[in-house]
Amino acid sequence: MKQMTPTAPNTFESRIGDLTVTGRAHSLSAWFVLALRLVIGFAFLYSGLDKVLSGSFSAAGYLTNAAGTNGNPLEGLFLWMGQTPWFVDVVNVAVPFGEVAIGLGVMVGLLTRLAAFFGAFMMILFYFGNWDIAHGVINSDFMYMLVFLSVAAFGAGRILGLDTYVEQYEVDGEPLIEKYPALGYVLG
Repeated sequence: MKQMTPTAPNTFESRIGDLTVTGRAHSLSAWFVLALRLVIGFAFLYSGLDKVLSGSFSAAGYLTNAAGTNGNPLEGLFLWMGQTPWFVDVVNVAVPFGEVAIGLGVMVGLLTRLAAFFGAFMMILFYFGNWDIAHGVINSDFMYMLVFLSVAAFGAGRILGLDTYVEQYEVDGEPLIEKYPALGYVLG
C-alpha cells in the first residue's frame, strides 16, 4: 500500500477505492462553509418555528395529495404515509420540531453532523414529495440536501461552533473526540 504524504494546510484529500481526489481550498473557504451552515440552519429553524408557533401544521393533505398529482415515483409510499393515522401523528410532530432541532444544531454548531444528516434525510423526502422534473431532476430540495451534506463533510461545526469545545472536553485527561473517535460521526 502506498504511503500518503501529509496534506498541506487548506488541502483536502479523499480516496474511494483506487481513486484519490485532492483539492486546495482558498483561505476564505472557512467563512463560506460557516455561511452555508448559518444560512441552512436559519432556514430550517425559521421554517420549524413557523410551524410550531402556528399550531396548525398537518402533513396529512401533503402526504396524501402532493405525491399523487406530480408523477412521483414514490406515490404509493406517500399515499400510505398520508392514510396511516399513527404515521401522520408522528410526522406532525417530527417535521416542525425536527426542523427546529436541526436548525438550532446546525446554527450553533452542536452535533452538527448528526443534525446535517437528518436535514439531508428530510430534504430527500421533500425532494420526492415535491417531485417535479419539468425543469430537470435538480431542484431546490435537492440543493438543500447537498448543502446539508457539505456542512457535514466539511465539519462545519468546528468553525466557530460548539462542537469544537465538545470535542476537546477532557474525559480522564483525554479529549472526548480522541477517547471516543466514533463521535466524529455526529460532532464536527
